[in-house]
Amino acid sequence: MDKWLWQARFFKTRSLAARQVGDGHVRVNAVKVTKTATPVSPGDVLTFAQGRQIRVVKIEALAKRRGPAAEAQALYTDMTPEAEPVPPRVGPRPTKKDRRDMDAFREEDD
Repeated sequence: MDKWLWQARFFKTRSLAARQVGDGHVRVNAVKVTKTATPVSPGDVLTFAQGRQIRVVKIEALAKRRGPAAEAQALYTDMTPEAEPVPPRVGPRPTKKDRRDMDAFREEDD
């Protein structure tokens, strides 16, 4: 499994992929996996964290080598749900004095 994650270019090195699997941060078909040698096959759905995002991918094919990005993208179908956009900030940031005033106001309520 770690080899497929590396070949599909989800992780920069195979050891990073192995660590993610070994720490139990990868699920195959909704079952938590901790062995890096767990076999995967086309049709399996993998769920794992990549940075701050949770990725959900369906394996379409197995690779024989770690090829270019275009070749790697053909190995899976991305089923990751789209994240809700974060609303932009309105107005300027509060100053240090503003934050102290807000803290003092909150303490009055206690």
